[in-house]
Formats: sequence, structure tokens, C-alpha cells
Amino acid sequence: MATVSTTAPSAPALLSPGRPGYRRLSLALFVAGIATFGLLYSTQALLPAISDGLRVSPADASWTVAAATGGLAVAVVPLSALSERFGRRSMMTASLVVAVAVGLAVPFAPNLALLVVLRAVQGAALAGLPASAMAFLAEEVEGRALVSAIGLFVAGNSIGGMSGRIFTGWISQAWGWRAALLAVGVAAVACALVFRVMVPAAHHFTPRPLSPRAFARTVGGHLADPLLLRLYGIGALFMVVFGGVYTVIGYRLTGAPFSLPQGIAGSVFVVYLIGTFASASSGRVVAVLGRRGALYAALSTTAAGLLVTLVDSLAAVVAGLVLITAGFFTGHAVASSSVSRTATHGRAQASALYQAAYYLGSSAGGAAGAAAFHSAGWAATVAMGLVAMAGVAGLTLYGTAAARRAARHAGAAGAPGR
Repeated sequence: MATVSTTAPSAPALLSPGRPGYRRLSLALFVAGIATFGLLYSTQALLPAISDGLRVSPADASWTVAAATGGLAVAVVPLSALSERFGRRSMMTASLVVAVAVGLAVPFAPNLALLVVLRAVQGAALAGLPASAMAFLAEEVEGRALVSAIGLFVAGNSIGGMSGRIFTGWISQAWGWRAALLAVGVAAVACALVFRVMVPAAHHFTPRPLSPRAFARTVGGHLADPLLLRLYGIGALFMVVFGGVYTVIGYRLTGAPFSLPQGIAGSVFVVYLIGTFASASSGRVVAVLGRRGALYAALSTTAAGLLVTLVDSLAAVVAGLVLITAGFFTGHAVASSSVSRTATHGRAQASALYQAAYYLGSSAGGAAGAAAFHSAGWAATVAMGLVAMAGVAGLTLYGTAAARRAARHAGAAGAPGR
């Protein structure tokens, strides 16, 4: 008589380049990244047109961006807890569905107040996607391929940011900013459908019961980890620069001395392609320079780009944006993947805290950058960015010194006679 095996089947191997499912997962999260950044920053390139259409100041119009990123920052940690119970895949799907539905309503907001409210709701809805995506990758992808996999997700962010800004600029010039926002919403519908069809099932996720006490303990543990705190600060400071620069750059390009039409000003965002390549190649940069070396390179590149944009030449401004974008996306990919690598438990919460800090940095940078520009011009926005990069340098230097001290102590503990 044949015996029946009672041994539970083992889970499939972790994914890596060349293995079945890796390409589907990469494509699914790539298009999710496109939708996330396309929706989240849909009003950023349109701020001059929104200012004119609603007759509000640049600082007031900038709240259409800050409200979305702020909503995401506030909601990302609670939604990460729900993803521990209901699954990363389900949370990402629900986030896209709600965000897309709100995105189709945004173009019809009759005034700035309602527009800001809808954008805050949209940002909160999107909050379930980035932290869940990072945790999903950390659970399903081999460690050696994790930086590259997260880099591809971040690359999707850059494609979404670029295409959204370019297309909305030209559509706004032809049919107005409301039509441009509607086009972003329709494109996000297509991305959401592709994501749902392509995203593979999770094989290494274990549901956990919702426990406020355990959740608070996990979050508290992450916030007590010095390395994670430094990574959160680095992500936030990089995003202060990026949020400030890209919130204000439309006003700089459509105003004197450039006076570009809205469509041409929006086309400058093609430099986001640099972010796509920088994110996707971040794994190779880390292999050559190490993680801290990659951060030094990223912050130096970003600071150099800020200084170059001070020159009143369109070529110089574009070159500066290229450097800022390359530096930012490299720094973000390295910092976010380091969070996933550092956290050995509660990865969704660890990633969510990073995303909260990151998008709070975006909100602060966008609002402060617009206020600085409104009061003292582009040079004030650049000065704000340089201060943020000095902060990144300080945190990275402190981390380097801490790692050297730990290595010396480990060596002393292992010495003969100790």
C-alpha cells in the first residue's frame, strides 16, 4: 500500500534575476511606482497654471502637493500594520483602487480648499503602497538582489514623475490644468489594471493578528535603533531638497529671465529619466563604493546640482536638475534598501517609518521651498537645499564614525587575553 506524505510542501525559493516570477514582480511594482508618483505629484508641474486659474499665490498652490505627501506620511504607518494582517498584495491593490478613484474626482474640484482636501485623501490612500511594496520585496526577493529590485520600483517612481509632469504641461497648455489632471487619472487606471494582472502571489508572507500593543512595541523598537533613525533622517533630508526644487522649478522657468510656456517648462522634467537609470544602477554603485560611499556620492552630486542651477542659463538649470535628480534617486534607493536590510522584524513598519519621514520631508521641502522662493527668489530655495545636504553629510559621517568605533571594539573583544 502506498504511503501518504504528511509533510507540508516547502515554500518556493526566493526570487532573483533569471528565476520565474521575478520579471512579473518587477514589472508589477514598476507600473505601481509609475502610478504612485504620477498621482502623488500630479499637480506639481501645474502649479503656475493652478495659481493663475484659481488666483492664488505660489505658496498657497503648493499645498496641493504638500497635502498629498502629508496625507501619505500620516497614513503610511497605520496602513503598514493592516498589511501585516491582510497581506502586502491586497493592501497595494486597495491603495491603488482608492487613489485612482479620487484621482478621477480631483480635476472637478471647484476651489483650492476642496482641491487640497481631495489631494490629502489621495495621498493617504496611496500610503498603503510604498511601505507594502518594500516589505513585499524584502520577503520575496533574495538579499543579494534586493537593492536592484527596490531600485526598479524607485525607477518606476521616476518614470511616473517624469511622464506625469511632461504630459500635464503640454495638456495644460492646450486644454487647461483640469484636463491635465484628468489625463493623469486615466493613465493611473491603466497602471492599476496592469499591476493587478502581473503581481504574483506572495509565498513568504505570514499573516499576523492586529495587536496595538505589539504594533507599538515594534514601532518603538525601530525608533530606538540608531541606524534606522539615521536612515529615516537621510531619506527625509534628501526629499526636502527634491520636494523643494521640483515644487518651485516651474515658477522659475515660466518667470523671468526664461519665461517659458507651460508645455516647454513641463518638458524639462524629462531629466527624471536620469533618476530611472540612477535608481536601477544603485546596486552597482553600492557594490563599488559601499553603502556609505554611495551616500557620500549622492549628496555631493545633489549639492553640486543645486549650485549649478543658480546660473541664469537654461542649459545650466537643466544640467543642475540632472545632477540633483541623479543624486536624489541614488540616495533614496540606497537609504530605503538599507532600511529593509537592517530591519530583521516588522519590516513593513520599518519601511513605513522611512516612508513617513521621506514624505514629511517632501511636504516640508515643498512648502518651505515655495515660501523661500516667494520671499527671496530661487537663491533662497537653493540655500534651503544646501542646508539639507549638510544634514545628510553630518548623519553619514556620524554613521561612519560609529561603524569604525564598533569595529574597533569588536577587534578588542576578540584579541588574545580578552
